[in-house]
Amino acid sequence: MTAKFTSDNHPFVTPDVVNALPSKPADFRSSYGSMPPQYGELRIPAGRGPHPVAVVLHGGCWLSIYTDLRNANALADALRDEGIATWNVEYRCVDQEGGGWPGTFHDAGNATDHLRTLSADHNLDLDRVITIGHSAGGHLALWTAARQRLPEESPLWTADPLPLRGTVVLGGPGDLNRFIPHADTECRQGVVTELLGCAGVSSKELEKRIAGRFRCGSPIEMLPLGLPQVMISTEHDWVVPLELGEAYAAAAHAAGDPVEHVIIPNAGHHEFMVPGSATWPTVRQAVRSLLET
Repeated sequence: MTAKFTSDNHPFVTPDVVNALPSKPADFRSSYGSMPPQYGELRIPAGRGPHPVAVVLHGGCWLSIYTDLRNANALADALRDEGIATWNVEYRCVDQEGGGWPGTFHDAGNATDHLRTLSADHNLDLDRVITIGHSAGGHLALWTAARQRLPEESPLWTADPLPLRGTVVLGGPGDLNRFIPHADTECRQGVVTELLGCAGVSSKELEKRIAGRFRCGSPIEMLPLGLPQVMISTEHDWVVPLELGEAYAAAAHAAGDPVEHVIIPNAGHHEFMVPGSATWPTVRQAVRSLLET
């Protein structure tokens, strides 16, 4: 890893390094709801289009205290330079009003569906849309691809989700249940339970309620998704260990889904977000492979 991408006291890229990466400003900002976090930034590539679109969902443990969409600016900008329109999405986190269950999930889905509104003025190709997300945003990217599987009685159900070409998951958890011990250590104790709206309930009620929430909110419980998925893990990811990506990919494959699991050596949890790093060609190729099929 090139030295400029790392901090002085950490062998791998840190969130602060990613947040400080240079990027060109977005072309447009648009709200998809009335709450302050319900907006996104649209970047349009050169040319007349119609432009394929990557919906970008930042990470941060579903907690606003860690980061916001700035963390994905450099990635969104670099994909624009590749000829791909990017819709970098902010969303309500579990520590914000209306976040958690079901708000965070609704925001990921509604922001994606907002492309229908944006397409009229910006010549977006709605037949070539993918989601891409990092860490907690990887979970939301995968869930957004999975939401077509929701039963109508689910509080997360929506009538007409925008069809996707596929999803790219950068060190994101596809199995929330297996991710809990890692989230408790690396994010905040109980954050997955908060995301699922199960914080503060009795242990007896928790067991019953959380099982139903997993079925609607944890992508592994929603398989098969019926679309291509690229799971990218790194060798030294201490937040979402590569074994979690490996297990999810195996389950998706067993369910009949087209899924690829790529492991990048000599990288940690945040290198995915650094255009120009050794991980970038893998990320770029994953996006292109889904949009060009």
